[in-house]
Amino acid sequence: MDPEIQKMREVALVYLDRSGGLQKFVHDCKKYNDSKQSYAVYRFIISINPSDIAELDATLGNYILHNPLQAAQIFQSVCFIAIKTLSLIEQLQTEAQISILLKPTHLPPLPSYVLSLSAYPFNYTSQRFYISEGIVIAMGTVTKYTQGARFLCTEETCPFSEGRFRYIRVHCPGATESATVRTDFVCSLCSSPLQEDMKFRVLGDKQIVEMIDAKVLNALKGYSNNKSHFRTQAFTVFLRDELANKMTIGNHYRIIGIPACVQNGLQATACIEVNSIHLCKPKGPSFLSDNFKYLLSLTSSSCWRFTAVLANIFASQVVPPGTYNTLKLAILLSLVQTCEKENADYLDLLIVTSDTLVIDRLLNYSLCLLPRGIRHPPSSEIFPSVSKDKHGTGSASIQACSTVLAKGGVCYIGDLSSYKKDKLELLQSVLESRTTTVFIPGKKYGEEADQQVTISVQTNFWSFVDVDSSSKKHIQKENFLIGQMDVSLIPANLADVFGLLIYNEFPSCRLSSPLVHHILKKAINPEAMLYKVSQQFRTQDYEEFILFAKNLHVELSSEAENLIQGYYLASRRVRRDSIHGSTLSASALKILISLSKAHTKLSLRQTVLEEDALIAILLLESSLTLKHGTSALCIAPNSVFPFDLSDENSLQQRDIYLMQCHHQLLKFIAAYGPGIHINTNEE
Repeated sequence: MDPEIQKMREVALVYLDRSGGLQKFVHDCKKYNDSKQSYAVYRFIISINPSDIAELDATLGNYILHNPLQAAQIFQSVCFIAIKTLSLIEQLQTEAQISILLKPTHLPPLPSYVLSLSAYPFNYTSQRFYISEGIVIAMGTVTKYTQGARFLCTEETCPFSEGRFRYIRVHCPGATESATVRTDFVCSLCSSPLQEDMKFRVLGDKQIVEMIDAKVLNALKGYSNNKSHFRTQAFTVFLRDELANKMTIGNHYRIIGIPACVQNGLQATACIEVNSIHLCKPKGPSFLSDNFKYLLSLTSSSCWRFTAVLANIFASQVVPPGTYNTLKLAILLSLVQTCEKENADYLDLLIVTSDTLVIDRLLNYSLCLLPRGIRHPPSSEIFPSVSKDKHGTGSASIQACSTVLAKGGVCYIGDLSSYKKDKLELLQSVLESRTTTVFIPGKKYGEEADQQVTISVQTNFWSFVDVDSSSKKHIQKENFLIGQMDVSLIPANLADVFGLLIYNEFPSCRLSSPLVHHILKKAINPEAMLYKVSQQFRTQDYEEFILFAKNLHVELSSEAENLIQGYYLASRRVRRDSIHGSTLSASALKILISLSKAHTKLSLRQTVLEEDALIAILLLESSLTLKHGTSALCIAPNSVFPFDLSDENSLQQRDIYLMQCHHQLLKFIAAYGPGIHINTNEE
């Protein structure tokens, strides 16, 4: 025996003993032994820490990292000797019956261990461990594969025709079913054909997953300052046995595995046999730029000024400062209410406009501030769909979509009036439940029974409605209430499930002079910085700001909670008719809380104050007025930004106006709130 191989076996035994792997191995053997059943293959998983094993023996450490299949044979020999010496599995006969899967806890943080399909060349022939990252864009259903099989000689007089486990086939990374179980094997003793003993076939679970480099999300944004070009493609990932169903569609994972090339007819597919999976969590809170910190200190005298200035100067690369302030504030509030948590506070936006070009540019620009900002391409599906797996298994594969790729971010679906009735009904259902269900017919995909897979939708939706298009396609109603808009193109129930309905300030028939100048200058020189604030508050600064603000954990104060509840109950009493009852939807309370928390995050605070609740109430009341007409509260259409913010005096005037709105709100609650008592300053 090669002395180097013998030394590595000894080191492997020492490592198993020190790391606790030997104790786990003995425990796994006991399960097999207690079953009293003979298997063709006994499968064991051994966790390997490359750093620890390299300290014991550099040769074995290098062997594991660069020749994992041969390294597994070393551990196979050690485990076989241990089983025979300690009599751990009575049924075991040969070393070939032991299948060892090495699972490295990590790989060295060096470029040579990183596998990226956007980099060339793609080395899939080395059969060693690599680390790779990607987003799951398709998932197949779990099917069976052959872990191992026993073959017997067909010649009855041959000693290998029965009894012994002489011929054992075990699955190797990248091998297809036809490669593991073939019909062209011959006996090494008598050259007769071999035949599989079906009683001893060992089956395992297999799931095929498609992943893609996270950089591809940049191509799905509506606007980007990044001019770099790159090539990428989806890659196939095989999850086997204990790893099946360990991934969720739309999530970002870091995987360790062995690349291979799978041949399917004339087509070759690059794939990775996964050994371990790690969920990539979103980046933690970033740091604020000095300009934002300075702006926060300048506006600290009022709870409303910081967010007002923020909205006023936001997106100056696309629209002039001071225009579309209410819409820009709503966009910022929606951006900070994005996270990858179930039952999160979502904030969807539906914009009513005739300036579709300007609004489209503004929303496209805002998407780029998030890692998961997706503009839905009209040619694809908004929600997950099912297709037949392209790897020849015939099973179903669930394909990702814009909403899944926008997980923890924003999905901008464009003009809502361009979608058919069935798509709008599905959208309404998703907005109400935050889930979507995929139906998989069993007969079509080789399953015994039909399946239904429920997928969580964790994203904010943005959309707009062109009022000019609406007026052309529909006969306008005549019995409008004061403040109500004609949005008959969109079903009323769908408009209600959107968090906010916003009407932009400048219809196209009377565009503001600054906006016209901005559009003309940008058309002449798209790269020009037209305003000083564009240099002081760059797009990158806003990205960092949003990342910092969205990760703040905020709590409702009792005062804010009382104000929200008081307004909600009073509005339910006021906004009602004799036929349908209250026109205020049940989701309005959740929307109010979400808006209040978003304004608190945008203000970089962690406690929701009455001032935050007031802004939330004014925004929602404006939205309700557009849908159902004005109420007894009777606020102005532009109540959040009643003045142009040009200097400190205008900010002071806005504060006074909002304090008056607060006092008016308290009187409204006192008059219409059933038994609600809120302390006022006079008391």
